[in-house]
Amino acid sequence: MWKSNVIAWKCHRIALGPIFLGLTFVAYAQDTQLPNKKDSVKFAVIGDNGTGTKAEYEIGKRLAASREKFPFEFVVMMGDNLYGGEAPKDFVEKFEKPYKAVLDGGVKFYASLGNHDDASRQISYEKFNMGGKHYYSFKPKNGVRFFSLDSNYMDKKQLDWLEGELKTSLSDWKIVYFHHPIYSSGEKHGSNVELRSTLEPLMVKYGVDVVLSGHEHFYERIQPQKRIHYFIVGSSGKLRDGNIGKTALTAKGFDRDNAFMLAEITGDQMFFQVISRTGQTVDWGSIRRAEKISKSTDSK
Repeated sequence: MWKSNVIAWKCHRIALGPIFLGLTFVAYAQDTQLPNKKDSVKFAVIGDNGTGTKAEYEIGKRLAASREKFPFEFVVMMGDNLYGGEAPKDFVEKFEKPYKAVLDGGVKFYASLGNHDDASRQISYEKFNMGGKHYYSFKPKNGVRFFSLDSNYMDKKQLDWLEGELKTSLSDWKIVYFHHPIYSSGEKHGSNVELRSTLEPLMVKYGVDVVLSGHEHFYERIQPQKRIHYFIVGSSGKLRDGNIGKTALTAKGFDRDNAFMLAEITGDQMFFQVISRTGQTVDWGSIRRAEKISKSTDSK
């Protein structure tokens, strides 16, 4: 099976070129579509997960099963980490139990805040690794830095912090994540244009490569916007069935079941694979970081 996947990958590389590689057929999660290289940065993405429902627990099991073949080192969370109550028992039932196998394996979770989250409780919760802050950055390995934002309150203080962090970062890969998507085909919410007008100029100016969001209860990969790649991963616990509208923004969408994303950064490429609650691979491919594309284009 792996051999046939490699052949399929190569065929699409020829057809689609080096900037983006993507497939639209449905495969099974057991057929890992990622390079799984020894020294790469491997991580997972979940969003809008904190329901404590059967769907969240099933995603947790699928996440743990995926790690047996693809040993991701950390998970980034797109917000709405806990719905409803946020008493100590809720952190257990809606987070610690669903992801127990992954947590027991030493995997760290790095949360961002959604509109359903109580910041006063979550920023100091040890297993969310927010360090008591609404927004923060971390570097899992040299050359890659993540920036977690609080899109509920995008004030001048946070924007100044983000600009300072982006400006001084020497990492090749800059990945920003927050709850509310600035590009979306969702019929319920859609693009947050106000937030886009505030954030996008900074992200374009300082060479952000990837933006991850949630809020919309589905998965959507957006057509690249100003050389930035956008992913919405907001169906790891909640699901808004059939809510992706028909727009020119969508490169690939999946709104029929819950899902999460696996990703791997190696060199100038980030590979990704999106897996549903039932174990189907609903999207996969590879992107190249924006600065590398720009330099390649300028040299021609």
